[in-house]
Amino acid sequence: MNPEVLWHEVCELDDILPDAGVCADIGGRQIAVFRVDDVLYAIDNFDPASGANVLSRGLVGDLGGELVVASPIYKHHYSLVSGRCIEEPEHSVRTYPARLDGKTVQIKAAVAGEATSERRARDDVKRRLVVIGNGMAGMRTVEELLHLAPNLYDIEVFGAEPHGNYNRVLLSPVLSGEKRIEDIMLHPQEWYREHGVTLHSGDPVLSIDRARRRVTARSGIETSYDRLLIATGSNPIVLPVPGKDLDGVVTFRDLDDVNTMVAAAVPGSRAVVIGGGLLGLEAANGLKCRGMHVTVVHLHARLMDRQLDATAAALLQRSLENRGLDFKMLASTQSILGETRVTAVRFADGSELPADLVVMAAGVRPNIEIARAAGLRCERGIVVDDTLQTYDPCIYAVGECVQHRQTTFGLVAPLWEQARVCAAHLAEIGVARYVSTQPPTQLKVTGIDLFSVGDFSGGARSESLVFSDIKRGIYKRLIVEDDTVRGAVLYGDTVHGPWYAELMNEARNIGPLRDTLLFGPLASSATSSAATLRGGA
Repeated sequence: MNPEVLWHEVCELDDILPDAGVCADIGGRQIAVFRVDDVLYAIDNFDPASGANVLSRGLVGDLGGELVVASPIYKHHYSLVSGRCIEEPEHSVRTYPARLDGKTVQIKAAVAGEATSERRARDDVKRRLVVIGNGMAGMRTVEELLHLAPNLYDIEVFGAEPHGNYNRVLLSPVLSGEKRIEDIMLHPQEWYREHGVTLHSGDPVLSIDRARRRVTARSGIETSYDRLLIATGSNPIVLPVPGKDLDGVVTFRDLDDVNTMVAAAVPGSRAVVIGGGLLGLEAANGLKCRGMHVTVVHLHARLMDRQLDATAAALLQRSLENRGLDFKMLASTQSILGETRVTAVRFADGSELPADLVVMAAGVRPNIEIARAAGLRCERGIVVDDTLQTYDPCIYAVGECVQHRQTTFGLVAPLWEQARVCAAHLAEIGVARYVSTQPPTQLKVTGIDLFSVGDFSGGARSESLVFSDIKRGIYKRLIVEDDTVRGAVLYGDTVHGPWYAELMNEARNIGPLRDTLLFGPLASSATSSAATLRGGA
């Protein structure tokens, strides 16, 4: 019995960018739908030459007078009108009638039978996915992929650290003694075995051979890939000063760093933390909780100068000083002193601080060395498109190593969304595009409530809404421009922070809420309702 051929609604026309395509799953068959000069074309999404569902992501153009899409894998060209493969006609694909019903895109296709059997046959042959990096972004992508397509890939993960994946965000509570290492493990060794994932722990990949689609690890292991996911994260910035390699000088980036700091944290000994940003303050607090005398050294006049204005930074510094931390502001580190182990830190003004431990927490840089050596396009990070694909269509990248639309990333929230989008495309069911939003910054120090999101500096056309109760340690500042929230800095009372972030990222009109905006959504909702009632009276 032949399957019934019907018209199927796919999406709205505006959902398809001009001269681009989307993928529609109709009865188990993936169909690539293209919009060219507001004319619709539909062909199979499956590229027979590469064996991948990728044609919807190809570039559309004119080739010898024929409108074609170029496969992003092997660059074969397929006619949007006839489905003919220009280079190898035996690899031609099917076309489907497409029409516009009002603003809705519709495709005419069968819903059963042949498409399902073809898909089943393809799924019987597993491909190979290699993941470089065993951190949070890469493993979140693997988790999402296993949920979407558990049998599509044989997966191998190479990690530099000698254990499973852990929650790097919670290193600060481990340092302070509030959590144990076991508490922050996300994927212990057993998880990989249970999910059929091969983990090479303590064995980082050293090189990528894109021509042969192979990677080589430090141990000498070579393995091939059909798809490669780079999730190498970022590297801590080490100040290029004399003494940076002395014993007792550490960064704050991984479990080894935490173990080194805990071992050095003899009660009564002295630590100098270089960097008054988020990471530096969390390290300083952790070492103070371990009984050390801690001084935070910062190059600028206020703490967390990229996230806080002067008032919030002053409140934060006062609170940390009350906890026993010392601060040396506007200080430029000149050298680290000692013979084999650190004994002091010297500054540009000639002053010195004694130190048994020095923690460099002056920021991070995307780890792009292996990608750059492989010839992938890199700027500040590995350049990716909205599907997290690099300039090599077989290679994807996620996390702190990437650069998307000129933006690099250092917080967890955007990494989760990157993982979701990337996994969908690796599973070949993706039509989603990654859209960068501005995540909030929150300090992980028990008893200190701090929230910052967006642009707190403001511009010529912006204005500030401020609530300040310094005695109670509460400060709120919202930056507003053209009746939208552009940024928020909250100290002491951060309960409404996520709501302000939502208003900002959605560019919602806050004009009617303006008078009560500082008091949260309930007060603003009541004001809005009252205004509506008055308007209807």
